[in-house]
Amino acid sequence: MRPELSVPPKLSPGDRVAILSPSFAAPAVFAGVHELAMRRLREDLELVAVEYPTTRALDASPQARAADVMAAFADPDIHGVLATIGGDDQITVLPYLDPEVARANPKPFFGYSDNTNLLNWLWNLGIAGYHGGSTMVHLGRPVSTHPVSLESLRSALFVHEDVEIRPVEAFGEDEIGWNDPAASSTEVHMTPAPGWTWHQPGTVLTAPTWGGNLEILHWILAADRWVRPVDDYAGCILLLETSEEMPTAQEVSRMLRNAGERGLLGQFPAVLVGRARASNFDQVRPPEQRAGYRAEQRAAVLGAFATYHPEAMIVFDVDFGHTDPQWVLPYGGTMTVDGPARRIVAHY
Repeated sequence: MRPELSVPPKLSPGDRVAILSPSFAAPAVFAGVHELAMRRLREDLELVAVEYPTTRALDASPQARAADVMAAFADPDIHGVLATIGGDDQITVLPYLDPEVARANPKPFFGYSDNTNLLNWLWNLGIAGYHGGSTMVHLGRPVSTHPVSLESLRSALFVHEDVEIRPVEAFGEDEIGWNDPAASSTEVHMTPAPGWTWHQPGTVLTAPTWGGNLEILHWILAADRWVRPVDDYAGCILLLETSEEMPTAQEVSRMLRNAGERGLLGQFPAVLVGRARASNFDQVRPPEQRAGYRAEQRAAVLGAFATYHPEAMIVFDVDFGHTDPQWVLPYGGTMTVDGPARRIVAHY
């Protein structure tokens, strides 16, 4: 059976929070961006950052990174855990984690991308987390943190309230490399957002969430790492988003097909699909190609669910995951997807 999920206690201004690098230790390479994020954590959110031995340790072993995760959860003076960024090898950290430490000391964990691994691990232990909120990308954003990202993170950290997740007016995906001296002082280029696309919006569902970054979910399923019988996901809201590596529509289709063959896609009556990142440092695309990429990915998702769960309600281009601004969504906590009213509400 699905674990009975509990939401860890909320934080208060002045609390100490662990700042960890369970995947890529980006602070070791881009110290200026990290320090900017830590300043905003202190000034805008009034939290005290506590770093650990591997927070700035490039190429730290999985065992060492796992030890820091466990130390953060075990410390009674730490009230929350925030990842600095994602990466590509957090799955190697999971075998060295101690479930009993986390169960005895549940704390809110914030991260996305490769941190889908830790979010899923905690979900399996019955501990709800938050998809989003890694420090370097959004708190370390050039010039200023986007108000949507900041208010969303503040709500997830501090309040017991219902917050409506709204479509944003504009989004950004053009970035200057962090090694460029102008990176911190150049305004983010924003593009008008076309809004969300609803597919079969005929129902209202309030349920816990599960999912995360599609590529990482595919790795988790391939490694059979903290994967439950498919019936345990029944009735949940599926969160799906893709990374800055921009998988092709064919890759997305194949990953979803494999999940469908496992019986997994049929368990989710509602799906929220994050706005797909369609340009990156190495492959800067013109606007028409970006729109085409997102349309192809949307078609791939629709095709997979037409085969494996044709009744599912799906919302595309929701502003979470690898996009700016970013809504921080409950992971294992509950959300409401109201199709007739075209509303999404996070129950923080």
